[in-house]
Amino acid sequence: MEAYVALGANLDDPAAQVERAIAELARLPRTRLTARSALYLSEAEGYTAQPDFVNAVAALDTTLPPRALLAVLLEIESRHGRRREFKNAPRTLDLDLLLYDGLVLHEPGLTLPHPRMCARAFVLQPLADIAPQQRIPGRGSAAECLAELSAMPLRRLPRVDRDAA
Repeated sequence: MEAYVALGANLDDPAAQVERAIAELARLPRTRLTARSALYLSEAEGYTAQPDFVNAVAALDTTLPPRALLAVLLEIESRHGRRREFKNAPRTLDLDLLLYDGLVLHEPGLTLPHPRMCARAFVLQPLADIAPQQRIPGRGSAAECLAELSAMPLRRLPRVDRDAA
């Protein structure tokens, strides 16, 4: 099954947090990382008195069911020190399951597609980087949804070869 995961962080070297989380996604059982976007820098939304966020999207081919995949994402967040102190609080790592094989699902704790993804350039731009024609059920393609957004400040970060450092 094809799944897309949004990654974000704004504490404790956020670019490194996101890169480590992408590497962890690549090592998940019954899962293969098939693509990953560049890193983007975005301003915080909601609670704005905090550092900017580093964001990315990863594409996975997985046989883990959606609820099991979500549980693994929450475990990765926890290992990275994620605390949920208040809504839109700064965080070491945030992982959101955006899409899962075209599934439309509304269950407690899990809604697919992610309910706010089409309002967030920091999700749609990285998704459009790796899968511009990816269909978002009930909305259109990632590229179409991105084109509907008004300009939001988002800056692509230069790629850093962390293996060479």
